Amino acid sequence: MTHTLPLPDFTHERVEVITGRRSGLFITVALHSSVLGSALGGARLWTYPHWSDALGDALRLSAAMTLKNAAAGLDAGGGKSVIALPPGTVLDAERRRAAFLDLGDAVESLHGLYRTAEDVGSTTEDMLVVSERTEHVVGLPDAVGGSGEPAGPTSLGVYESLRATLERIGGGADVAGRRITVSGLGQVGSRLAVRLAAEGAVLTVTDVNPAKRDLADELGAAWAQPGEEHLVASDVFVPAGIGGLLTDEVIDALDAKAVCGPANNPLADRTGAERLAARGILYAPDFVVNAGGVIYLDLEAKKIGTRTEIMDRVAHIGDTVRRVFDEAETRGITPLEAAEALAAERLSAGERGHALTH
Repeated sequence: MTHTLPLPDFTHERVEVITGRRSGLFITVALHSSVLGSALGGARLWTYPHWSDALGDALRLSAAMTLKNAAAGLDAGGGKSVIALPPGTVLDAERRRAAFLDLGDAVESLHGLYRTAEDVGSTTEDMLVVSERTEHVVGLPDAVGGSGEPAGPTSLGVYESLRATLERIGGGADVAGRRITVSGLGQVGSRLAVRLAAEGAVLTVTDVNPAKRDLADELGAAWAQPGEEHLVASDVFVPAGIGGLLTDEVIDALDAKAVCGPANNPLADRTGAERLAARGILYAPDFVVNAGGVIYLDLEAKKIGTRTEIMDRVAHIGDTVRRVFDEAETRGITPLEAAEALAAERLSAGERGHALTH
């Protein structure tokens, strides 16, 4: 489900909006910031009620990528691309290929200021198609020497963030016996659910795709009806689907001690952070929690460290979450504000460095 949200403030360096000449689809590439380096952010293929919803999603997601990459300590800016499908559209193989060739042309038009990768709705194979039109793409399939699917590293970062969150709400970091609700069983959510079930979590899961109930059965997890999962009593609620899930109404009814998950922009409005805090619900900011994939893709592409060393860096996302919680408590602010301040420090330093070299 896509939640229609108002267009955010425009703070971007550049946005390319095209109708794909091969596919006829609305495609946007949003470059939010290149202050810290060439922007990195995935390509989302999704159904939207209207093209303006796709544009708004690209603007919000690209701005979040700037925060994510900065907070993760990467020398990378923030960007995002979106291929919008009109309601009811199903792509055959030929038109799907056409769409990603069109995306490649759009990415190439930014001359390296933005690098794309797989995201919700797209795959590493799709990125191989993009690479036919531009070299500014990462996360190609392992079979062609690429870094492959980033969902594993993302899942690891979320897992370590979840442990840090459990630790903060009391009862230690171990997941065994803890009540955890996972909303969304895509590439990341399903990997996380498998690990949590194996480690003895009391698991509730849901997804808008009813076929995902088979995974719940395999894991021995309870199944919640989509749209009602936030009503299940849990220690941690894990939003792992599309953004905008945490509306004021959902937050007011949320039966959880904490929120920690990989969904981008889970708050329908950033005031939701204060609303959660007012209810005593700890919030681990999404752009810190879900940075594992982008850390992996960026460092792999730049050949910085072995895969083992890169995954070790991903695992330290939990320590960043702890730092954010500490800063929030010390300063009397929300974890979201603390995480934004962490990102702002790096961006400010990057802007100063940029000014000195130009």
